[in-house]
Amino acid sequence: MSSEQPNNPLHGLTLEKILTRLVDHYGWDELYDEININCFYNDPSIKSSLKFLRRTQWARDKVEALYIQTFC
Repeated sequence: MSSEQPNNPLHGLTLEKILTRLVDHYGWDELYDEININCFYNDPSIKSSLKFLRRTQWARDKVEALYIQTFC
């Protein structure tokens, strides 16, 4: 872990890695139940979800918070 961000559990993780791990753990249906974001419900894919999450900060914040809650 870098000395620049010793308390950041997401340091070094890309959004793609975070989303992929959440999808592997929960699946798309349960992920939609946890975070009510339409890109997880309507024809979900990693590529389309990443595109939405990169443009929408509030949604990205929810995904990162669920990752921390689940894996940290």
